[in-house]
Amino acid sequence: MAFSTEPALAKGAIDSKRIAKFQDQFESDDRYLQSMNAVAGTSVSKVALNRRKASKVSHAFSVHLPENKATAQMSSGRCWLFAALNVFRPRAIKAMNVGDDFEFSQNYVLFWDKFEKANYFLEAILSTLDEPVGSRLLDHLLMAPVQDGGQWHMFVNLVRKYGVIPKSVMPETESSSSTGQMSFQITGKLREYACRLRERAASGDPESDLREEKERFLGEIYRMLCIHLGEPPSEFLWQWRDKDKKFTRAGQLTPQEFYEKFVGIDLSEYVCLIHDPRPKHEFNRTYTVKFLGNVVEGEPIVYLNVEAGLMKRAAIHQLQNEEPVWFGCDVGKYLDRDLGVMDPDLFNFDLVYGTEHRLSKAERLMYGHSAMTHAMVFTGVDLDDSGAPLKWRVENSWSEKPGDKGFFQMSDRWFDEFNYEAVVRKEFVPEETLRALEEPPVELDPWDPMGSLA
Repeated sequence: MAFSTEPALAKGAIDSKRIAKFQDQFESDDRYLQSMNAVAGTSVSKVALNRRKASKVSHAFSVHLPENKATAQMSSGRCWLFAALNVFRPRAIKAMNVGDDFEFSQNYVLFWDKFEKANYFLEAILSTLDEPVGSRLLDHLLMAPVQDGGQWHMFVNLVRKYGVIPKSVMPETESSSSTGQMSFQITGKLREYACRLRERAASGDPESDLREEKERFLGEIYRMLCIHLGEPPSEFLWQWRDKDKKFTRAGQLTPQEFYEKFVGIDLSEYVCLIHDPRPKHEFNRTYTVKFLGNVVEGEPIVYLNVEAGLMKRAAIHQLQNEEPVWFGCDVGKYLDRDLGVMDPDLFNFDLVYGTEHRLSKAERLMYGHSAMTHAMVFTGVDLDDSGAPLKWRVENSWSEKPGDKGFFQMSDRWFDEFNYEAVVRKEFVPEETLRALEEPPVELDPWDPMGSLA
């Protein structure tokens, strides 16, 4: 390749000599040419796949909870809601003696989450009226005020306030299964509302007038949600025929009564553990994230930061006590979706590229290369003879098609590198660790990676 004579370039600029050098380095090694030819015709993940390891995938586990039919979140970011409701499903299925295809209404919880997030956003705008346009905080608030994702405590707040209902009472709609257009329309209105509230505040309007305006805005959001998702019931008639053909009529129930009658879990008995190994983030300390939440008057999001080993032991104890575990992770890393396997050793990208991936878990968090992106449920674990975990059984919400009828497996090494959060009963966490819950949490910035929503 020939290049014309170039004028002097700025310091650090790419010149023709550098390009020629890089080209020679690339073309002098047949491995890179082979990789280029392979990746030209298929995805790099398929080229990097370790076929020997893939052929040895086994879905047998030493600790394996009874499982129900896998669910499907479709084209939505509701994984955290699906995962949390899937933690409840075994209790309800057992209480009613119904089939494993019973589901709670994810649409019902989505409705109230969107509505509460809209209110939370407007309250955040009212509390930041002095922020200039273009500030990092205001930009953050405006970026995604009603995104689909969420955290465990946000789910807890919704259940405590609104309860749960069967899927048949408020089934899916086009917009619940594919949330993009609905969220786009509502987000546009919320940004408009933020603009109007800030304009009125700048003009000197009193807070009472702003709150009256906010009330009108919320009425519009409620109307939009009803149009997209349907009206959520305040009560409903519940009756069913169980697996033994026995008919039962529970009568008229509120969603809160349905939860107490057929689930009845005391959500205050759980703690949200995270593994955040960044140097300034101490273990055995609690953390929260500013402006992260949905229900204004609800329980704040509080993480208890622990070492990965403690998180694993707590999760194992809960599984051994026949209870699934909700968790949050960075699902897109080293995942073969068709196989349903999450394992760093399943791929060799270094061989394809002739490079090495050297970032630690802490460095990935600090430099924007990892965060919680997805929530699922542990339903099993494979332990060796010494009791150490080898791999984990995972209930996903991507339908029955991938993996083992919708269930995935996670290697223990993948857990170390890309799992960040697990919700367990407090009884499975050492008392000295739980004492950290008595101290005020450290506040993290709204844009901290621990503020990402699964």
